[in-house]
Amino acid sequence: MRVLKRNGSPEPVDVGKIVRAVSRCADGLAEVDPLRVATRTISGLYDGATTAELDRLSIHTAASLIAEEPQYSRLAARLLATYVDKEVQNQEIHSFSQAVRHAAEQGLINEQVAGFVAENSRKLNDTIEPDRNALFEYFGVRTLVDRYLLRNPEGREVIETPQYFFMRVACGLARTPGEARDFYRLISSLRYLPSSPTLFNAGSRHTQLSSCYLLDSPQDDLESIYDRYADVAKLSKFAGGIGLSYTRVRSRGSLIRGTNGQSNGIVPWLKTLDSSVAAVNQGGRRKGAACVYLETWHADIEEFLQLRDNTGDEARRTHNLNIANWVPDLFMRRVEEDAPWSLFDPKLVPHFTDLYGAAFEAAYAAAEEAGLAAKQVPARDLYSRMMRTLAQTGNGWMTFKDASNAKCNQTQRDGSVIHLSNLCTEILEVTSENEIAVCNLGSVNLGAFAAPEGFDFEELGAVVRTAVVHLDRVIDLNFYPTDEAKASNLRWRPVGLGSMGLQDAFFKLRLEFDSPEARELSARIQEEIYFNALTTSCELAQSNGPHPAWDETRASAGALQFDLWGVTPSEPGRWKELEAQIAEHGLRNSLLVAIAPTATIASIAGCYECIEPQVSNL
Repeated sequence: MRVLKRNGSPEPVDVGKIVRAVSRCADGLAEVDPLRVATRTISGLYDGATTAELDRLSIHTAASLIAEEPQYSRLAARLLATYVDKEVQNQEIHSFSQAVRHAAEQGLINEQVAGFVAENSRKLNDTIEPDRNALFEYFGVRTLVDRYLLRNPEGREVIETPQYFFMRVACGLARTPGEARDFYRLISSLRYLPSSPTLFNAGSRHTQLSSCYLLDSPQDDLESIYDRYADVAKLSKFAGGIGLSYTRVRSRGSLIRGTNGQSNGIVPWLKTLDSSVAAVNQGGRRKGAACVYLETWHADIEEFLQLRDNTGDEARRTHNLNIANWVPDLFMRRVEEDAPWSLFDPKLVPHFTDLYGAAFEAAYAAAEEAGLAAKQVPARDLYSRMMRTLAQTGNGWMTFKDASNAKCNQTQRDGSVIHLSNLCTEILEVTSENEIAVCNLGSVNLGAFAAPEGFDFEELGAVVRTAVVHLDRVIDLNFYPTDEAKASNLRWRPVGLGSMGLQDAFFKLRLEFDSPEARELSARIQEEIYFNALTTSCELAQSNGPHPAWDETRASAGALQFDLWGVTPSEPGRWKELEAQIAEHGLRNSLLVAIAPTATIASIAGCYECIEPQVSNL
């Protein structure tokens, strides 16, 4: 019996070779039986089978045993990483610099990064640590192979290994070989990972590295609505997640004076947006993603809440869009009081959208008194509909307009208003017709800093400081699909450093997720992240100047986040020193911390998502 090697040449079957290959990958995995995997692989032999087929069978066999013994996840990961190494080497790619040169020849790498790697090839090649593949779980390597690793545009073969991928990302963000090597060592250790757009596009010809784009509602006219469609398509094309308000667009039944007809409301426009999001699917890498926000007083709110229903008129359903409620405090008080709630056509109350807090409540009361409401509903009935939508569809997220504006660092100046959050509701930024807000994300893997003897806060601080420098650099390196996004990002320079693997840290420290000790640790972790992020941003401001909108932030008036929430941080002495430094030099970034969902990068890092507890299927 013969098998076909990757180069097409036949050779006699060597069963021992299969056993040895699996055994090598099982080194150090005490609970794994390599012979069991090898035996199943051998059972799949047939005359003319390819070695690639046998490798894939070994991988699938090991993966099928993960539920039985978790260590098989490490074995499957190593087998898959070895498979990728062979595929890359079969194309005569034997080093990182060769992989970059090959990718550049295929038009996948930008000239600057290709030149940087060629100039520093020896140093960069010597830095690669193949043994770090052993840190992966199976789904981590599987995710990289399926979504992230560069492929030949024609044959679709993978042309970089996981470690080459990490170094390519590092070179895409670094200015010197030393920076590239240090950043490679950080991200390949899985202690910190940038967000997916950065991982997708760093070093590529279109360096769209930002995660989130927040767009204010189109104005209530045809040209503005279609301009927003174009904006969303351009931003989504390069893997940006979209948050979009639709509150300014008139409601169903509103008079169209130009034709003396009546408007169909926002739903038909959102149906068109739904199709666009499905069509422009983040450059073919992953499904397009957008979330539409609507304020609770909009007269189309009830139809809006039905958009994700699985029954009803399909012409009025949007299965590709996410939806979110932008809720004023006044509505929640009406719910508590079991009072009526008035719904308005935004054409009649256009000023509502740019007001919050007491100013909004006064304007709302005046509009009610003037009889401008399109209809009234019991506040509790509408709230019940919101909760039912959330329970049945997982959509209709609750986000709160007044708290968001009162606590955001960017809303110090009158006229600066938060109109929505982003796709995943972790970002709050000022938007307007001329500003598309942007955020650049990355997350630290908290489980990597925990050990049975305790949590390493010093190392966490060092990683945070490195991460903030590279997140800030994303702003300058970024490719901006629209001028409004570029203007906003350079003006505010927001970054969102998040965390993942909190549950892993609790596991290692033997803490119950909701125990007082766990709560205390979680608070300390977030304080350390915020402190070190602020410290680094202040240092960047000393060397490069504060961000252009510094004077428009609450921090410029001396109010940091814990001040806005009425919380006293630990170790007040170090905070007073930092506040003095900030008052003197400012901050390079208007936003610094954001707890993003991390669904994909947590899979790569092999940890639990975000700050979520362990979940299981019933």
